[in-house]
Amino acid sequence: MRNETRPPGDAVHRVAGLVLAGGAGRRYGGPKAPVFLGPALDVLRDGGCDPVIAVLGAGAHQTRARVDLTGVEVVENPGWAEGMGSSLRLGLATATRLPGVSAVCVHLVDMPGVTATAVARLRARAHPGCLTRACYDGEPGHPVVLGRDHWAEIITTARGDQGARAYLRRHAAHVTTVECGDVAAGYDVDER
Repeated sequence: MRNETRPPGDAVHRVAGLVLAGGAGRRYGGPKAPVFLGPALDVLRDGGCDPVIAVLGAGAHQTRARVDLTGVEVVENPGWAEGMGSSLRLGLATATRLPGVSAVCVHLVDMPGVTATAVARLRARAHPGCLTRACYDGEPGHPVVLGRDHWAEIITTARGDQGARAYLRRHAAHVTTVECGDVAAGYDVDER
């Protein structure tokens, strides 16, 4: 993986934010989306992502009742039990239909330590061919920015709870890591 600490001089492209919020949250004790989706959407918006997409699954009705989804492109994943890969596929398929979007910043709903500053760092490096991911003290994590050039293959290969992990591993020489440990934390919430 390449490590990049400064944004290139390229113009900023339109980057969609994509929150994967479809899981059942078994270790948490129930779906996490009703609790964490609002702040996750705010982080993407405040980090400059536009438009913002949310993929819901387990607890979708409860999430819609508790979270303000105004201005959010909401997609319900009937196959949410298959794992994160199915939500990623739906989110990317949705992004392909949105005009002018050259990359997607993929954020997981259960990562409250991610900040808008971290998202903005990643977004500043986005372009149609990018594979960019946050890292925390050198360890890769989320969010991940996937350029449009990669979506078709990721849609055909994302399975289970791995999301784009296998794709990123196969293309490791082209992945740029952006250190975010100074402005965010890369933990996820698994317990109440």
